[in-house]
Parts: sequence; structure tokens; C-alpha cells
Amino acid sequence: MATEIQTTQDPGVRRTIISVDAMGGDQGPAAVVAGIAKSAAKNAEIGFIVHGDAKILKKLIGKKRGLAERCEIRDCAEVVTMDAKPSHVMRNGKNTSMWSAIDAVRNGEATACVSCGNTGALMAVSMIRLRKIPGVNRPAIACLWPSRNPGGFNVMLDVGADIKADAEDLLQYALMGASYARNGMGLARPRIGLLNVGTEEHKGRAELKAAQELIQEKAEEANFDYVGFVEGGDIPSARVDVIVTDGFTGNVALKTGEGTARLISELLREAFKFSPLSRLAALLALTSLKRLQKRIDPRRVNGGVFLGLNGTVVKSHGSADATGVSAAIKLAFTLAQSGFTEKLTARVASAVTSRHDAPTPEQSADR
Repeated sequence: MATEIQTTQDPGVRRTIISVDAMGGDQGPAAVVAGIAKSAAKNAEIGFIVHGDAKILKKLIGKKRGLAERCEIRDCAEVVTMDAKPSHVMRNGKNTSMWSAIDAVRNGEATACVSCGNTGALMAVSMIRLRKIPGVNRPAIACLWPSRNPGGFNVMLDVGADIKADAEDLLQYALMGASYARNGMGLARPRIGLLNVGTEEHKGRAELKAAQELIQEKAEEANFDYVGFVEGGDIPSARVDVIVTDGFTGNVALKTGEGTARLISELLREAFKFSPLSRLAALLALTSLKRLQKRIDPRRVNGGVFLGLNGTVVKSHGSADATGVSAAIKLAFTLAQSGFTEKLTARVASAVTSRHDAPTPEQSADR
């Protein structure tokens, strides 16, 4: 269940608490606090524990009207830099804002953690502080991908938590991805696809063929539809809701997609600046261009969710601005409100039960 506090300023309001690492992003704590302020203005049900340099944070939060009453500041002397090695942070990071933010979830003070910091370090600290859900071999990072589906997005995992994945890992990713789509996106029966070099059953590595059998076997019990192998071109399509792959392939696909989106945006700008006539065309198409920009704006889908841990951790882009941070907080809040971690734990528990044993009603429930 979501961790809540009752505020002294408004005793009638109970808020879901999000723990925020304010120091790890490329744009510094000002962008993070601005994102917190945007979230607070949009949703009265969110409270925050903010971790970082108390002097800086008190000044920044104090400039936002009414925000101080929604935030508890935890003073932290150190910051995890973007170039820090995860192994070093695991040994020496106890005084960092990242460690403190994750510990707030571990101690039950907050339901979810949001950080713009070093991805490798965040995953490493999350694993040692929150621990893996029983039955999970490898946690995964799930991201949202713009798509032709009615909701506008698909889920893909893993996108970089671990470069390896065997058949059992891919089955777990399918179960976790289905639970995320169900609770984070409101899809009652998600469609799962396994990323491969072709849709034909004879194609792909041995572990993919083995994973296909396991996922097919589990689909009905886990309340999702398995659509089979999907290709790279299907990632943004309406054919599938959740794309399952290993972290190496998923990360390459993610970075390729982001790079392609930037290239198209730059080429469009150049094309519309080419001549006075093209500038006029841009002016006439302004409404449509703004609609397109909003649809593919990466800030709207900012936030990779760490799946398979005893707590919800949302990794925001390191370069996120206030809009991006606010989107990551919104995602963390949505998952916290749904009781996502508890439901995911139950789903994984049902998977590790012998395939010949019927799961309990509690293990079968995702909603």
C-alpha cells in the first residue's frame, strides 16, 4: 500500500510520499525542485522527502509558494556523480543523497523513489538496500515508448539493467512487464511480444525459442495475451503493448530511437527554415507541429522503472528539466497508488510456484 502522512497544515489531507534524490541530475537541484513544484501544483495528494544539501534545498523550496509544507528535507553531505563507478558507490555511498532517497523507501517512509542520477549506481544501491523480490534472478528497467496504441505508449524491458537474460529471465520480464502495463497504464489484459530478428518461429537464439514456450505456457494463468515474436519495427506499433528483450538489445534500441527522434526534429527545423516559402508553410502547420511535438516529447515519458525489487524506483533522465522530473514523479505516484510493488511480488511468486500447482487467489490478483 502507498505510504501516507497526514499533514499538520491540512489535517484532512493524507498524502502519498515520494522520496526524491535532488542532487544527481545534470541540471542540478534547481531543476529537480522545479519539477517537484510542478507536481505539487497539479496533485494535492503527493508529499515529498527531498534528499540533498539542506542549505541549497531550503533556499530553492522556500522560493516556491506553499512547497515547504509539502516537503521534508534530509541533509546529505555527498552526491553520486555521473561518472562514479557503481562498485565504489556501493562501498562508499552511505552519505549520498541517492542512498538516503532509497533508504526512505526501504524504511517504509516513502512508497517510491525518484532520481536523475547515475543509472548503474542507482540500480546497484537499489539492489543492496531494497533487495530483489524472491524468485527474481535479474531486475529489469522498463521504459515507455511512443506508439500507435490508443494510450500512446508501449512498454519495453529490459533496457539496460543487465546485458544478459536467459529463458527464465525473459519469462520474468514478461510477467513484470504485464504487471506494469496493468497497474501503470490501465491495460486489463496486456499483449506481450518477444523481440527477435524475425517473427518466424524457427528464427532466433536458443534462449528466445525456450522463452517463447515458457511465456506461452504462462499467458492464460498470468492474464496476458502472447502475440509471439516481434521485430524492431513493431516496437512503436499497435500490435503489442509490452516488448520483452535482454538489456543489451533493449538499450541499443532505446538509444537508437532517441537518436533518430533528435535527427528527425533537427531535419524538420532545417527544412522549414530553408526558404521564405518553407517558413510560411511552417507557420501554417504550426498547430499540427505543436501537436506532434507534444506527442513525441521525450519529457512526457521520462522515467525508467526498476522492476523486481522490494520497492518502486523510477530513474529519470539525467538531463531532465522540470517537466521531465514532474513526469517521473507522476509515474512514481501512479504506481504507488496502485500498490504496484505488492502486486508485482504476488505475480512473481505465482510464477515460481510449480507449474503443476494452482496459484492462490492472492497470487493471481494484479488489481
